[in-house]
Amino acid sequence: MSAAALPYIAILRARFALMLQYRAAALAGFATQCWWGAIKIMVLAAFYNGAAHQPISLAQAITYTWLGQAFLALLPWNADAEISEAVESGNVAYERLRPVDTHSFWFARAVAQRAANTLLRLTPMFLTAAVALPLLGLGAWSWRLPASPTAAALFAVSITLTVLLSSGFVVLLNIAVTALKTRRAANLAPFLVTPLSGSIVPLALLPGWAQPFLFWQPFAGLGDIPYRIYFGNLTGGDALAGLAAQSLWVVLFIVIGRAWMAHVMARVDMQGS
Repeated sequence: MSAAALPYIAILRARFALMLQYRAAALAGFATQCWWGAIKIMVLAAFYNGAAHQPISLAQAITYTWLGQAFLALLPWNADAEISEAVESGNVAYERLRPVDTHSFWFARAVAQRAANTLLRLTPMFLTAAVALPLLGLGAWSWRLPASPTAAALFAVSITLTVLLSSGFVVLLNIAVTALKTRRAANLAPFLVTPLSGSIVPLALLPGWAQPFLFWQPFAGLGDIPYRIYFGNLTGGDALAGLAAQSLWVVLFIVIGRAWMAHVMARVDMQGS
């Protein structure tokens, strides 16, 4: 392992361990997500009851919903709260004094936060939706297993890219907050992330004429692409195209972030005696 990577691995581990301590908040979030998952499934069931043939089945849409609830913490709805506070207090200037690359440092923080928050909620959600519901006779409303071993393997790759994609976008939000000197700079993020990731409605159920745009826009990789790979709606070349789209946006977010950060940080002044 390169010595240059050690500081970033250290912050990732430390941040990950810190975020795992927020178990009470995760439990409250889990309960809320179960409730909203059930409501969304009832809405979908009503929709499918009166709808013609759809690109994904009701069982797949239900699994999509549970996946969305289990991995909800991966969605980059806002900038890092601590960095936002540092910006508003002026302490963000100290980021220039760290003997590390600021973009990589913020990226490692984002990865740890997204992964830890998700891990705390993923297991209880799976046990509830995939194990408990069938045992209670509610198998039709349950979280189904992956369509195949290949789908499971591709999903593992895709959800890893989702973590990187989300973290890259969080860093962009951090930079926007730094550039505009207010955490309100990130307020528009939920209005883009929530609908375009498929968090409200599976993107496959939206009009056919919009599908090329919906598939290749960056936020599809935060939910829609990995979930459709999971239950086999995207297979073969389509699945590989989904992974390519995610990879493309990860690279673009990082390249844009590094260039923008260099510009913004060069304008941050240190004052005082």
